[in-house]
Parts: sequence; C-alpha cells; structure tokens
Amino acid sequence: MITLIKNVECYCPAYIGIKDILIANDSIYKIVEPNSWIPCSEFISILDCNGLIAMPGIIDGHVHITGGGGEDGFSSRITEIDVKDIFLAGVTTVVGLLGADSQTRSLKNLLAKAKSLEIEGLTTFIYSGSYAAPIITFTEDITSDMVLIDKVIGAGEIAIADHRSSYPDLKDILSIATKAHIGGLISGKAGLIHFHVGDGKSGLDLVNQLIANTDLPIDQFLPTHTNRNKNLFEQAIQFTKNGGNVDLTSGEQIGISVPDAVQKLLDEGVALHRVTISSDANGSSPNGEAGKIQTLADDIKQCLVEKKILPEIIFPLVTENVAKRIRQYPKKGTIKEGSDADILIMDKDFNLRNLFSNGKLVVSDGKVI
Repeated sequence: MITLIKNVECYCPAYIGIKDILIANDSIYKIVEPNSWIPCSEFISILDCNGLIAMPGIIDGHVHITGGGGEDGFSSRITEIDVKDIFLAGVTTVVGLLGADSQTRSLKNLLAKAKSLEIEGLTTFIYSGSYAAPIITFTEDITSDMVLIDKVIGAGEIAIADHRSSYPDLKDILSIATKAHIGGLISGKAGLIHFHVGDGKSGLDLVNQLIANTDLPIDQFLPTHTNRNKNLFEQAIQFTKNGGNVDLTSGEQIGISVPDAVQKLLDEGVALHRVTISSDANGSSPNGEAGKIQTLADDIKQCLVEKKILPEIIFPLVTENVAKRIRQYPKKGTIKEGSDADILIMDKDFNLRNLFSNGKLVVSDGKVI
C-alpha cells in the first residue's frame, strides 16, 4: 500500500505550498517538492492532484454513532450513523458518545459500533457516561475505564443547564473529574470531562465553579453547544479568554451559526486554538430532526467562501485543535511525516474530491469506494 499524491496544495493545516506526499501503508512517509520523488515501482499508486487542495482529515469530536433516543417517544428514535455519511463529510476520526438515553442505548453498544466503524476504515474513540451524573461506566469506575479500555478518553456528555440533566452539583462533577484526571495520568489520555450545555439559566456557571474551586487543569473541561444562544456564547467567549476550551456545534438552527460564531470570535480577539467545532451528528432534538455530520463540512465551507476566513485559520478548528484536545496530535490532525495518512483533498471551491483514511483511499471523485 504505497501511494504518491502529486502536485497538491497543502494546508497542514498551516500552509506549506504545493507538494508531493508519499503514503506508505497507513502513515505519511515523505512530503517533498513536486517531481522530486520519482516512482520506481509498479506497485506505487499515483494520484495527480494538480489544482486541488489537501488538508488533514476532519476530526469530529461529538457524534452519536449509535443514534439518539429521540424526544417524542419510541417512534422518534434516531438511527445509527452510516460510515458512508461520515466519509462524505471528509471525516476520518470520530469520538462517539451517549446522550439523554442511556436506557435503550448502552456503552456496550457504543463500543461495538466504534469497533465496527474502525473496521470500515475510521479511527474511533468514545466517552464513558451519558447526560446523567453519577455516570455510567463499563467497570463501575471511570479511572478503570480509561486505563483498561483503549477507546475511552474521558467522561461525557454530562448535561448541565438543561431540563434533561440530573442537575449535578460541584461535588458530583468533582468526583468524576478527579477520577478521570487520574485515569488520564495513568493511561496517557486526555481525561476530558465533556459537558453538554443546554439552554438553562446557569450556563457555564458550574464549569466556572470547578475552575475556581479546584486545582484540576482547565484543559480537562470541554463544554459543547456553546453557540446555542447569545448569553451562553458570551460566557464561552469569556471562558476562552480565561484560558478554557470550548466546542461549537455545526448546523445550529436556533442559535448562532458556526460561521457567525467564528467571525465573532475573531472580532473579539479570541485565541482560536482554544476552539473546536463538532457536528452532534445523529443526536436527537426537540423538533425530531437528527443532526447531520455533513453540516460540519458545510459550515467550514461557508466560513471559507462567505466569511472569507483563511483556510489556515478555520481548518485547525476541525483538525489540529481537536487532535490536541483528545491527545492524538501529531498522530492525527496534521499532514506531517510520520502522522497517520488522513488526508482530505478538495477542489478550489472546497468540495470533497478524495479522502484517505489511515492511508486507504475511501472516497474517490466524490464517491465512497
């Protein structure tokens, strides 16, 4: 499995110009100047990408891979995600989780689906837990989950400021966070506490209490849906200025769109390395519609085309920044020698043309192979 990608304009996500990329098995072996590497074997596959753009494969840090439980009875249950939809969105790595429904959806099902997607070519990770606190786990202890189960990178999505939450207090979250922190230290993982933040009045108050009243690292906490409404978004801006990380949700219909949110962050002088974007794909919503993973790629394209945000500014929010949050950088989230060969190739209008996931071509000319 040796592939030479020729004459492609590279955003790694930093811009490095037009290069040739040699993929060997599942990783990037060499990045060289165009035509400086001459194939000498009939076993090398050559893909000429003249006039095309390459960026790292998208990492979606919040996906309901087993589907959401629905919010209007059993008939509103959301289906499992299809790997073809993931690839067509340019995504090569996902983090799966449970939401409000931990009764008809289980961690065992979540892990099995993650393994299934991995066999189909994706890289997958998962969170232990769901909306409720105390959290559900595989081993009855989040520390053990993180140490013993490779795919578990933390706890989430724990609901706060939401009528569907269990209304955890500081003590409840502190118990989870300290155990996840220890699990991260032992296993070398992020130990993230991933918060679902709803429309409730308290917003990020509980997260701010954790930072103010403990010695836990602020990078351990990652609130999502922070563009849900204006007040929450203003809190999120301040949280980043205080050194915290936040996650925006793509395709947000009732809140602030990702393009508008990113523009506001730029106007406010927010350090964008503290910001990520995820899709909340296949999660349920009050209107009965499932989130779509394609909204992630669509919102990035809108940032580029309509907001005129430079690729090297917007691409990290779905690549490098996410990889660093889940402690997978530089294995993931970059085009670099030695990194995994997760490469998204687009035309000049930022439409998907080809996608490599772990060195395997999974999308060719816009179609899943």
